[in-house]
Amino acid sequence: MNLSPLLLLLLISLNMMDEEPSKTKVIAHRGAWKNTNVPENSIAALQHAIALKCYGSEFDVHLSADSVLFVLHDHTIQGIPIEKTTAAELSKVKLSNGESLPTLESYLLAGKNQTQTRLILEIKTSQLGKARSLALTKKCIDLVSKTGVATITDYIAFDFDVCLQVKKLAPTAQVQYLNGDKTPEQLATAGLDGFDYHFSVLKRNEHWLSDAHARHLSTNAWTVNEEETMRWLINRKINMITTNEPEQLLKILNQQ
Repeated sequence: MNLSPLLLLLLISLNMMDEEPSKTKVIAHRGAWKNTNVPENSIAALQHAIALKCYGSEFDVHLSADSVLFVLHDHTIQGIPIEKTTAAELSKVKLSNGESLPTLESYLLAGKNQTQTRLILEIKTSQLGKARSLALTKKCIDLVSKTGVATITDYIAFDFDVCLQVKKLAPTAQVQYLNGDKTPEQLATAGLDGFDYHFSVLKRNEHWLSDAHARHLSTNAWTVNEEETMRWLINRKINMITTNEPEQLLKILNQQ
């Protein structure tokens, strides 16, 4: 079959467009909290991220002493250790805006009735050992399924074994590794979907971005709050940027 030069050029262009990573997307780190004067990881912060139309809102999950899932970044709140405290005691804790410390169930339900903002669930590494981290992993996946939000939930974790466990229990889920010590080739071989690395790791290993794109892995960087670094990553066609400044990043991207 003989193709005209114009048709051949069109086909080549379309093929290049298919291979080109899509426009960088915004992940609100612990929700949109910094510029909205609400607590990080609160339901209010999630709602602000949704209102901003962020691609995703990241949050962190721990397991209480009696195996109830709670949303919080640190291992303690107001001096109370999450993993050594019962759900009944944790339910008494109030955030600065008056919200109760959110359970994962209440958080997922708050983000359920929309599809524009993905729920980026970080499975926190337990301070009580590997078995506890893996138990947390299963409970997260089970609750995501129970609440009906599996289609809008992605997973991230610093523990590589946790990432592998997610893929084993929820093969269709998107899973990114956080720790920064695996190459794109290693991630692809392990069957993970991509990486979410600190931006300093990517500046030291700039070729990992193009390598990941070639392997059809997703690319994300945390926690990027400076405009210079945002633009550096955008220019290298990173898929996602996780930031405490989603408003600023959205403004930059809208100017592109």
